[in-house]
Amino acid sequence: MRIHRLFGSLSILCLLAGCAMSAQPEPVAPPARPLPSTAPPASEPTAQAAPAAPASDPIESAVAASDRSADDRALDAGRKPVELLRFAGVSTGQRVAELQAGGGYTAELLARVVGPNGRVYGQNSPFVLKRFAEQPWSERLLKPVMANVTRVDRELDDPLPPEATNLDAVFLVMFYHDAVWQKVDRAKMNAAIFRALRPGGVYLVVDHSAKAGTGLADVETLHRIEEPLLKKEVLAAGFRLEAEADFLKNAADTRDWSTSPRAVGERRGTSDRFVLKFVKP
Repeated sequence: MRIHRLFGSLSILCLLAGCAMSAQPEPVAPPARPLPSTAPPASEPTAQAAPAAPASDPIESAVAASDRSADDRALDAGRKPVELLRFAGVSTGQRVAELQAGGGYTAELLARVVGPNGRVYGQNSPFVLKRFAEQPWSERLLKPVMANVTRVDRELDDPLPPEATNLDAVFLVMFYHDAVWQKVDRAKMNAAIFRALRPGGVYLVVDHSAKAGTGLADVETLHRIEEPLLKKEVLAAGFRLEAEADFLKNAADTRDWSTSPRAVGERRGTSDRFVLKFVKP
């Protein structure tokens, strides 16, 4: 009886142990690691900066201004003001001067480019004012855009007031030849311009070309001057010739006709002109 009970107990224990063993979880194989991809990894999207808006060009804006007069615009094709002002290096905030500004075509463009923080000295001699410039110059100075222009009535051999110092540029446009026949002391004039400029300042001279070898012979009759002679005079004042431009050159010009605005007629703006950029060392 005891033996039967013992075997029965043992059977029960075996059955319990078997159940416990069968309840153990099956070992799970670790997940397979993915094979490395041969495709390049996708790049992270990067924020693209919007292209910067082009800065407004003060020179092109000045020439394109809608409130410029029709008469001034009519001269642009022959004078190429964008090229001229860019060649001279005029920029916003500068202090500049135009000598013998006449009616003010170039002076107004300078005023527009240098802006309200800049300053333009517009000089005319009494002779020029009396001869043709007083009315158009006075009327132009009333325009709001000319508020940064100082009117200067002085002789050309001493063209600028004492406060006009450390200038960035001085312009003499198609008038050097007139200084000759008007008996201006050109050595004194060039010396005064030299003093008024800052070191590195520009003396920009534009004039009508005379035939080679004529020297000063045509300064009053044809309003032309020989280029090498003009260069020699300016260099003698201490300037350095930095650059020459050809955008006003015209090889078809025979150089035997007058460039005076009163006589030139339909040929205005077609003469062969040299553009010289002198610099104060």
